[in-house]
Amino acid sequence: MEKFRQTLKVRRERAVLVGAILRAGNGSDDLAELTALAESAGAIVVDRFQQKIRTVNPTTYIGKGKAGQLGERVKRFKADVVIFDNDLSPRQIRELEEIIKVKVLDRSELILDIFAARAKTKQAKLQVELAQLEYTYPRLTRMWSHLDTVAGAGGGTAAGAVGGIGTRGPGEQQLEIDRRLVNKRITQLKRELANIDKRRIREIDGRSGLFKICLIGYTNAGKSTLLNTLTGAGVFVEDRLFATLDTRTRKWTLGRGAEVLLSDTVGFLKSLPHQLIASFKATLEEAINADLLLHIVDVSNPDALGQIESVDKVLAEIGCSESPVLLVLNKVDIVKKVSDLEMLQTLNPDAVCISAKTGLGLEQLAEVVSARYKGSVVVVRVSSSQSDGRIQSFLRAYGEIIEERYQDGFVEIEAALGRNQMPGLKRLHPESVEIVET
Repeated sequence: MEKFRQTLKVRRERAVLVGAILRAGNGSDDLAELTALAESAGAIVVDRFQQKIRTVNPTTYIGKGKAGQLGERVKRFKADVVIFDNDLSPRQIRELEEIIKVKVLDRSELILDIFAARAKTKQAKLQVELAQLEYTYPRLTRMWSHLDTVAGAGGGTAAGAVGGIGTRGPGEQQLEIDRRLVNKRITQLKRELANIDKRRIREIDGRSGLFKICLIGYTNAGKSTLLNTLTGAGVFVEDRLFATLDTRTRKWTLGRGAEVLLSDTVGFLKSLPHQLIASFKATLEEAINADLLLHIVDVSNPDALGQIESVDKVLAEIGCSESPVLLVLNKVDIVKKVSDLEMLQTLNPDAVCISAKTGLGLEQLAEVVSARYKGSVVVVRVSSSQSDGRIQSFLRAYGEIIEERYQDGFVEIEAALGRNQMPGLKRLHPESVEIVET
């Protein structure tokens, strides 16, 4: 069986996709997303096999009869790999490979393979390797082909010629050696990532005086395109799932001198392997510590509503369910069913419609974000020396001047200012700031 699993990679392999749906469940029988994932990994999809099942077969998931039919289709289409849109147990994969005679991957393995191919920075590579090892660890019994007992150092001959006296014995199973090595590597990776986490937390803490906005959303929703359009970041963009894995942070000028920090994050996905969520927790620190989340939605996708729910689920998993969120409906320029867009707008009346590619609606987005950035308006009275231009410049840039009174070299200014700008004003002249009206 192990001969089918020399590698988990599916690049340039002919793939048959399988979707098994429980009849009592609410699962989708659409393999469109799995097709996009497989093609994103580099596979050539040659056939799709969908099956409704009453219960999950503990041995083959879909039952031996259906597994036999699947094997015939694999032969007919000369496939190299079978990819399930389900998570399979080690036993199920082992039995399926015995019947089908080619490599079998489940959804999580496919996503891990894509992440491994996309990782570019040291942090991303470490995170992906950790996720792969944590996923592989309980499956070592079927992933390694050298699981026979390793004889004691001298166990190969009657005289113990290799290791000498005192080294004979049954030895240690290769499986135990593999597990110990994997555990050691997992510990090492966690230590390295912890050091990177500390540096990232220091970076985030260093931005405490700036308003932080994070782009989140389903993979391929247009987050990187929006980051490029708003900030000129030059981030790699391609129409494929998980085109980028690394966080990018750039300054975004909203107008009137107001600047915020805008960060892109890794895209979310339905049934994202929990190993990846745990491993990429550091990357998602940007979302956890953001003052505002911009949830980017691809409204041209027929399952936009389902994708919103998937993102909300991941946000809850990483502790962001209570964070302030602004829904941004992207790709409105290519929507095929206007009724779908109208439904999303009805369900989310505060959402902003844009096209990151054409620039449609970006001015409105900046206005809405600027209002969130400023917060509720308060009226302040500030007294300072006329020679101190910092206070006056700050109030003109971030607020609206109501009245100015000059006397004996001093100026007293009343201005309407967003509550979120109060910390910045107090840093300039803390003892002279008075809130007149809220």
